[in-house]
Amino acid sequence: MLLVVNILSIPLFIFLAYLLSNDRKRIQWRSVSIVLGLELLLAWLFTNFKAGRQAVMAAADGFNWLVAAAWKGIAFAFPDWLTANHGGPNFVTAALLPMLLVIPLFDILAYFRFLPWIIKWVGRGLSKITGQPKFEAFFSIEMMFLGNTEVLAVSKAQLNQMSARRNMTLALMSMSCVSAAIIGSYTQMIPGQYVLTAIPLNILGAIAVAALLNPTKVSAKDDEIVQVSDDGGKREPFFSFLSGSILGAGKMVLIIAATVIAFVSLGELINQILGLAGLKWLTLENIFGVIMFPFAWVLGFSVGDAFQLAQYMGTKLVTNEFVVMGEVSKNMMAGKGLFANDHARIVLSVFLTSFANFGTIGMIVACFKGLVSPEKNDYISARVPYMLVAGILVSLISAAMAGLFVW
Repeated sequence: MLLVVNILSIPLFIFLAYLLSNDRKRIQWRSVSIVLGLELLLAWLFTNFKAGRQAVMAAADGFNWLVAAAWKGIAFAFPDWLTANHGGPNFVTAALLPMLLVIPLFDILAYFRFLPWIIKWVGRGLSKITGQPKFEAFFSIEMMFLGNTEVLAVSKAQLNQMSARRNMTLALMSMSCVSAAIIGSYTQMIPGQYVLTAIPLNILGAIAVAALLNPTKVSAKDDEIVQVSDDGGKREPFFSFLSGSILGAGKMVLIIAATVIAFVSLGELINQILGLAGLKWLTLENIFGVIMFPFAWVLGFSVGDAFQLAQYMGTKLVTNEFVVMGEVSKNMMAGKGLFANDHARIVLSVFLTSFANFGTIGMIVACFKGLVSPEKNDYISARVPYMLVAGILVSLISAAMAGLFVW
């Protein structure tokens, strides 16, 4: 019965996107169907096909290997930090400090133009297969490696050439990406194979949901890539570039640490304030659970498990994925409680693996404000709720497709 509910959840989420579309007559159903079919195929490939499972496990092991290499530097600077949590996951050493290696590594791949080359050709292939506009397909692949604000920043010329409506499409898609530089952090807190499964599913889901919520017809003369990140411009000296990359990685570590501390503390403060009402059940987690419960239930869970899962989902949307990953990491990695069920492990892991939250909305809007004309920025700012809806729907569709094959 729960499997049937899980199956029905996929058309349900697609129907919700259709109902919320700002121009249903423009929806290109053939292209959307191809994208969703490809997403379903990848979900099966990465969860039920032996070669696919081995590929994602190898990729996850690769990121874990990078993190293990980073620990060598961490042990040199802070030898006590690696054992400071009684053998359990340590958020700072497992998730944050390895970024000081991983981020510069990806920047080096970009510096030598290997990463832009992959992005360009995979993007073109995706456009040809799905029938999506060239830049939108290119953008979906680029944001998988660079992250939302970074890919927007290097696409300034393209954004200014495109219409406000196409800019809105990119804003919707940006809600569902992750930066490859922090994948290693995710794999230390939740199962790495599920993280690596979520990323391509979210990319395809972002394309499909944006095409449903904000369908846009692009003429042949407008369907071109104005500028890509491997434009052949003069590069700064390598070691100067590397120093800047390391400093940038340090800033990101501090920003994430500050955000997580602030959100967790703020959440506890709000719970204490709510507790003044004398109602023990009145907490942020329970409020989120009520809001997200119907969506969690249709992913194929009993009422009790769905409510618990919904609390994590809601908390992630209001705070960020790191907060929830830190909370569930120990039980998920050990397969205890709710996470003794593999279905629950993959569904929540896939749902968490994206930047979809309230904070990301502010980052994207601020980024557009600095890159495009006031008219285009106002167009996007007036449609902020669509961005949150897009992020939620992509996460739900990806989680539903992945969970369909794991029970």
